[in-house]
Amino acid sequence: MASIFTRIVNGEIPCYKIAETTQFLAFLDVTPRTKGHTLCIPKQEIDYLFDMPDELLGELMIFSKKVAKALQQAVPCKKVGVAVVGLEVPHTHIHLMPMQSMADFGFGHPPVNTSGEELKSLASNIASFYQP
Repeated sequence: MASIFTRIVNGEIPCYKIAETTQFLAFLDVTPRTKGHTLCIPKQEIDYLFDMPDELLGELMIFSKKVAKALQQAVPCKKVGVAVVGLEVPHTHIHLMPMQSMADFGFGHPPVNTSGEELKSLASNIASFYQP
């Protein structure tokens, strides 16, 4: 059975898209821990980050870097935190989370209450800063 992220890639489930290439997709997390919490994924369904071929892993990191730079321009923050947890969805994904302090970076926090319209507007704003 396809992961939820594969279903997003295939257009079966909508997302708040920020950037897309032939190999990767970046979109807002619908249960964000911070404003702008973004997920970067390979379109190919690979469960575990360290099972990715080296070249694809490197390219995913470069794609994520470009998304993080756009995110930092759109959402004022000291840094964009990066996490790879990999237990909640069996599809490699990188979390990018704008943060002002370490306290902002945590999966134990309740999700930030954000409407669909706010997510749509935020995704568009971040996308406007994305440089392929």
